[in-house]
Amino acid sequence: MTLSRNTGMPVAVLTAGALLLTACGADVKPSRQAGAAEVTVTNCGAQVTYPIPQRPVAYDVSGAEKMFSLGLAGRMRGYVMNSLGDPSIAGSPWKDDYARVERLGTSRVTREILVNAKADWVIAGWNSGFSEERGITPQLLEQVGIRSYLHTETCWNYPASRADVRPLEALYTDLLNLGEIFQVQPRARELVAELRARVDAVRAGAPKNTPPARVFVYDSGTDQPFTAGRHAAPNDIIEVAGGRNIFDDLEKGWGTVGWEAVVKAEPEVIVVVDYAGQTAQEKIAFLKSLPQLATVPAVRNNRFHVISYGDMVSGPRNVQGAESLAAYLRSIGR
Repeated sequence: MTLSRNTGMPVAVLTAGALLLTACGADVKPSRQAGAAEVTVTNCGAQVTYPIPQRPVAYDVSGAEKMFSLGLAGRMRGYVMNSLGDPSIAGSPWKDDYARVERLGTSRVTREILVNAKADWVIAGWNSGFSEERGITPQLLEQVGIRSYLHTETCWNYPASRADVRPLEALYTDLLNLGEIFQVQPRARELVAELRARVDAVRAGAPKNTPPARVFVYDSGTDQPFTAGRHAAPNDIIEVAGGRNIFDDLEKGWGTVGWEAVVKAEPEVIVVVDYAGQTAQEKIAFLKSLPQLATVPAVRNNRFHVISYGDMVSGPRNVQGAESLAAYLRSIGR
């Protein structure tokens, strides 16, 4: 998803989450000397060989926080992020890393930004950073000496791949691949094991012997709502928390649907994605004002749960999003 975006977690969840936060701001040194080797990983179904990046750039929360969580802030040339994501920075466990790494742009990443920064490597998603229409693709960047890594979550729509990987598994794949590329494999393996353990704990606490709560993700949109399909992180976040995304059959990452489809699905909970530009409370007020939604259980029962954009795009905070939603579902008896 390109930016167009309450935890009340129990003590046990916060304790587990603290393990991840202990790495904040701590740079992890490569296990082999930088520049000493090339590494081959599978990215979007292809074997890609990378020299160890010397001037890497990350796009958006997804790219930046995958790097930060691996202790790579000190090795980054910079990051690019739409200013609508600023609240995600303010609430990030890696807020200090955002402050010390140069921000190269406050809109979309472009080839010009990367060339001017003398970047040699960039991480972004297909159709969320890389784009044929905007003239920034891995192939075009290769021509100017910049290597690319695509978020695995977006590979399903990448013309050269169409690799279909569940969002959370895609997250783990990216972290392990970045561990290889930057030669911080022990940290990557430790982080993935920690995230998996937290996901298992959330699953274990989900209600048993009851149908999953029907959940609608509302990002934005008035004439048509913009929501999460089965290829986007919220699909897995909802499933782990014990719910079901009402658009889990939508063959998209993020996309528009009709209000009629929302009404027909009768969501019991609406997750509101929070970022700058329009407050979550304004979004909730809008949803409550729509006559066609008046009979929808989530609106009728005032069941709205706000989650940060930073928790909803592919990245290590996805697990925090699942923990938050799971706690909310339990609080309403689901």
